[in-house]
Amino acid sequence: MSLKGAKRWPGIDGRVALVTGATRGIGLAVADALALEGALVIGTATKKEGVAAINERFKSQTALGYGVELDVSDHGAVSAALDRISTKYGPPSILVNNAGIARDNLMIRMKSEDWDQVISTNLSSHFYVAKACLRGMIKARWGRIINISSVVGLAGNAGQTNYASAKAGIIGFTKSLAQEVASRNITVNSVAPGFINTDMTSQLDQAQTESLCSKIPARRLGIPADIATAVVFLASDSAGYITGETLNISGGLFIG
Repeated sequence: MSLKGAKRWPGIDGRVALVTGATRGIGLAVADALALEGALVIGTATKKEGVAAINERFKSQTALGYGVELDVSDHGAVSAALDRISTKYGPPSILVNNAGIARDNLMIRMKSEDWDQVISTNLSSHFYVAKACLRGMIKARWGRIINISSVVGLAGNAGQTNYASAKAGIIGFTKSLAQEVASRNITVNSVAPGFINTDMTSQLDQAQTESLCSKIPARRLGIPADIATAVVFLASDSAGYITGETLNISGGLFIG
């Protein structure tokens, strides 16, 4: 597969973009889409196998991209990794906070470690990575931070108190940070995907998928490219006057 093609969005070509959780699903689609626009993409993975997969993917394409092993829930590891990335490739001016996990259960049965892991990986990591990237963005007086939230953070969902809390927290984080850095020509936005055809939804059987789709006005699951297209727009100069917003991409599942 080649990523050659006409670039559609101004301001991305030649920039360093960091995408957390880039081995599959939404993160993989975002990494591909940014690379298509000419960004040098650094994708993170939690295991060496994931790093190798990212490197192999970009090696087989005409785009620049590299994998980095990183536990985004480890503040010290994030700071060290960003120092290495900035030295080797240049400071990231585009950040997509995508990495996330799910540990679903009814709250009465939820283990405290499942709560802590989800909050740490899905919310605290946004603080760690954004803070590590901000210094370079401020110095350059240009930056784009896009945080991946969820419609679950807007509407809630039984069995996902930890996940919903983290995703709702991302929206508050986005709004607050946007106000802090807007004067430095840095925008901060979030995207709230609905049900997307990824590994998480692939576990549903046909009957469950059909039942779910019947509740979505668009009558289908989204695909990772639906999210990636929105992220690339928010990363571009075309979205330079948009900040502090949450873009709901759910096929009409949540309108509010």
